Amino acid sequence: MKLKCISCSREYPIDEMIYYCKSCNDLLEVVYDTSEFEKKASSSDWRRLPLSVWRYHPFLPFKDGATRIALNEGGTGLHKCERLAAFLGLKTIHIKNEGENPTGSFKDRGMTVGVSKALELGVSWVICASTGNTSASLAAYAARAGLKRIVLIPSGKVAYGKLAQAMMCGAQVVQVKGNFDEALEMVMDLAERYKDVYLLNSVNPFRLEGQKTLAFEVCEQLGHVPDWIVVPVGNAGNISAIWKGLQESKSLGYISKLPRMVGVQAAGAAPIAEAFEKGSSEIKFIEKPETIATAIRIGAPQSWKKALKAIHESNGLATKVTDEEILSAQGSMAKLEGIFVEPASATPVAAAKNLIRNGTIKKDDEVVCVATGHGLKDPDVITKFFEKPIEVEADIKALEHILGLS
Repeated sequence: MKLKCISCSREYPIDEMIYYCKSCNDLLEVVYDTSEFEKKASSSDWRRLPLSVWRYHPFLPFKDGATRIALNEGGTGLHKCERLAAFLGLKTIHIKNEGENPTGSFKDRGMTVGVSKALELGVSWVICASTGNTSASLAAYAARAGLKRIVLIPSGKVAYGKLAQAMMCGAQVVQVKGNFDEALEMVMDLAERYKDVYLLNSVNPFRLEGQKTLAFEVCEQLGHVPDWIVVPVGNAGNISAIWKGLQESKSLGYISKLPRMVGVQAAGAAPIAEAFEKGSSEIKFIEKPETIATAIRIGAPQSWKKALKAIHESNGLATKVTDEEILSAQGSMAKLEGIFVEPASATPVAAAKNLIRNGTIKKDDEVVCVATGHGLKDPDVITKFFEKPIEVEADIKALEHILGLS
């Protein structure tokens, strides 16, 4: 078990507190020998544990007996959505509802591992820049661990449903007069200057180790591998984490094939999708990203190389959807299936609709859409863009008239 640069392949000890390669300044990832997995799995009763992130402890970067900072994360529902499938013209679609996690988003999968690693490294502070969900998750898990926590957010660009969680869980929240990318630069600089401060954005390779467990769960819940897994893309860590989990599952013989990955971005913040469409191996950062989907309003995604690698290796694709398409998909998921998600989480359904229409996704294909966050994360969208409640007098006849019963 070690850390390895994704570009130059330089290796580092697993317990070194490092985020970027010292040789080429690119991202790192945790790599294992398959024999490590097999040895740990064979000596464990992990299959008897309930579905959760820590069910997969033999495949996570910790020694036996390591302290786990957990809030019962993972084990989220994989919902077969027949009405939504019929509406889209698809035989089978499932929603992996990550809004069922403790703080309401997929970030909890990574944060339980990241904060556990912070405790193992002996730091006092954890820090992140956030568009919302990361801040809520970091604050909750750091509170559980008894660590000090700092969150930087772009001023006026974070939904209050997310900010409230971070504040209530005791994080020191600092608003930066700039966008997410500028806030991220600041926290990375701070983590480099002070070794007692541990960075927990998705550039942290241990975060992605927790997030890869979604792949394990989907395959276990289905009992097989779907044709497509469609994922929202912001800072681009999650799609690469899911792909890593799928590859590890196949290397161990737990699955026999791999799905195609689709990364979905909002049209106003789509550097990865635009690079893919142009056939480019490089992306052009967007200086002022803008979209209603605040969770993926990121113009300079740090894990773009990992994301493009996952997309190309899986014979998948990256695509973008408009804010109007996002809102329509968000409404369809709620009205047809009772699944209430934040706007970013609706992007996979919006993209699937387009890909079915143009024939990329076939009607008999099995599709899993990853809904990354709960709808209450961004309630302002509902009051601003959706139909308002009807007001009537306190009179039964008025009610009957409104309901068309008289």
